[in-house]
Amino acid sequence: MRSGQSRGSGRFGAGVVPVAVPMAVMLTIGLWGLDRGGMWGDESVTFQVAQRTVPQIWRLLHDVDAVHGLYYLFMHAVLTVHPSEVVLRLPSVCAATATAGLVAALGVRLAGPRVGLWAGALYAITPMTGHYAQEGRSYALVAAGVAGSTLLLLRAVDGPGARVWWPYGTVVVLTCALHELAVPVLGAHAVTLALLRAPRRVWSGWGRAAGAVALLLLPLVWVSQGQSGQVAWLVPPGWDRVERLARNFSPGPAGPVFWGALLLMAVGLRERRTAAVALPLLLVPPGILMAVSQVRPLYHDRYVLYALAGASLLVAAGAGRVARALGRVRFDGRRMRVGGRRVHALLGVAGVLTLVATFLSQVPVHRQDRAAAHRPDNLAVVSALAVRQMRPGDPVLFLPSVGRLAALAYPKGFQRARDIALRESAPRSGTLWGREATPGELRRRLATVDRVWVVSEAYAVDPRWSPADPVERTKRAVLKEEFTVREEHARGGVVLRLHVRRQPADEPAGVPAGVPPGAATTARLPASRPAAPRALPRPARW
Repeated sequence: MRSGQSRGSGRFGAGVVPVAVPMAVMLTIGLWGLDRGGMWGDESVTFQVAQRTVPQIWRLLHDVDAVHGLYYLFMHAVLTVHPSEVVLRLPSVCAATATAGLVAALGVRLAGPRVGLWAGALYAITPMTGHYAQEGRSYALVAAGVAGSTLLLLRAVDGPGARVWWPYGTVVVLTCALHELAVPVLGAHAVTLALLRAPRRVWSGWGRAAGAVALLLLPLVWVSQGQSGQVAWLVPPGWDRVERLARNFSPGPAGPVFWGALLLMAVGLRERRTAAVALPLLLVPPGILMAVSQVRPLYHDRYVLYALAGASLLVAAGAGRVARALGRVRFDGRRMRVGGRRVHALLGVAGVLTLVATFLSQVPVHRQDRAAAHRPDNLAVVSALAVRQMRPGDPVLFLPSVGRLAALAYPKGFQRARDIALRESAPRSGTLWGREATPGELRRRLATVDRVWVVSEAYAVDPRWSPADPVERTKRAVLKEEFTVREEHARGGVVLRLHVRRQPADEPAGVPAGVPPGAATTARLPASRPAAPRALPRPARW
C-alpha cells in the first residue's frame, strides 16, 4: 500500500520545490487585481453579516444561511482586524494558495516530484481557481479542506494504528461544516479505497471516521433543510452543465488547451494509483449532486470547486506518462531514459514552458475575470450612482428587498436617503436585509411622498415578473397606479429609477392601448435598457 513518492528525481526537491512553486504561482495570481472596485451580492452578504456581533450572527443562522455559519464566524474574526474588500477576499487567496500546495503534495506522493509540480501549477493557473480565489465566500476554503483531507486519507492508508484517522476526520468535519455540500467527498474517498483494494483495517478506520463526521453534521443538516428555500432558484442540471463543468475544470475552456487537457486526462487514467485518487474526486461529488438535483436541485459549479483537484492530478499524471515515454525514445541506437540528466532537464524545461504558454494563452480570461463587470452585479457602482442622483431626505424603495444589500454594503451612498419601506434593520431583525412594512403600512407611507427613488434588480423592471411576496406586489402595484418614471439609470446590474407622483393631466388623450400608465409622459430615459429578465429573487446563495 505504499505510495509512489519515490518515483521521479530528487532534483526537483522532493519535499519543497514541487510544493512551493505552485503555491507561489497561486499566491501571485490570487493577489493580481484583488481589489476590483466593488463587491457583488453574495460577497456583500459575507461583508455585512461578518461585521455583526456574534449573538446577532447566531440569531441569523436560526432562520437563514446556517450552511455558512462557521464561515461567517471565521470571517467575523478576520474583519475585526480591518473591514475592507481586500481583507474580505484574502482568506480565499490564502486557501487557494494552500490548495495548490496540497494538490502538488498529492501528486508528489502518488507519482513523484515532477507530476506533483505540474499538478499544483495546473491547479493554480486554471481560471476557475483564480475566480474563486478572489471571492469573499467559502468555496476556496472548502477546496483546501478537501485537498488536505485527501492527503490525510493517503497517509492514513499507509500508516499503522487508529490514531491516523483522527486528523482525517477532523479536517473532513470542519470542511463540511464550512459548506455541507462537501459531504460527497466521503463518497469519493470510499471509491478510492475500493480502487486501491484497501485492507479491512483501513476500511474499519475510515468507516469510524466517516460515521463520526456524519453524526457531528446531523444538526447542521437538520437546520439547513428548513432553510432550503435559499436554493429554490436552482434548476436540474442537464448535459450542458456537464460540458460547462468540464470546460471550467480545464486550464483553458476552449481550443487546443482544452482538448489537450482532455487527452492528457485520458492518458493519466493509465496511472492506476493516481487515477484511483483523482478520478473519484473528479467525478463522484459532481455526479452525486447532479443526480440528486434531478429530484431536488442542489447543484452549482461552485459547490464542487473542490473536485477540480482531481482534474489537475489526472492531467499532470498523463503528462508524466508522456514524458516517460519520450525519455525512452531511441536516438542513434541508444535508449535515453527519463533518469538521464539531459533528457530529464529537457523534459523539465519543456514542462515549465508548456505551463507558461498555457497560462499566457489564458491571460485574457484571467484579466476579464478581474473586472468588476464580470460578476453578477457591482454594488459599489450602485452606491456611487445613488450619491450623485439622490437629494438629502429623498425616499428610496428597494425592489425586491434584496436590493438593500447595496445600502448595507456601501451605506455612504444611501446615508442621505430615507428607506421608506424598512421597518426593522437587518442586524436587529436577524435577517439578511431587514424586515419591511406590511402591505397596508407601505401604501400609507408611499401616499405621503410625491417622488421616490427605486433601486431594482434588472428582472424586477420587467412587466412579466410576478413576485410571490405580497410586499413586493404592493410595491409594484403602487408604483404602477400612482407614479410615473421620470429618470432611469442602469449600472452594475441594477436599475435606479426616479418615480414621481402622477397628476391627472399627465396622461394625454390618444395614448395607444397597451402602453403602461405614465409611459407616455416619461421625462427622460437613457438609451440603455435594463437587462433581460433573469431568475426570481433569492436570499444569499449557498
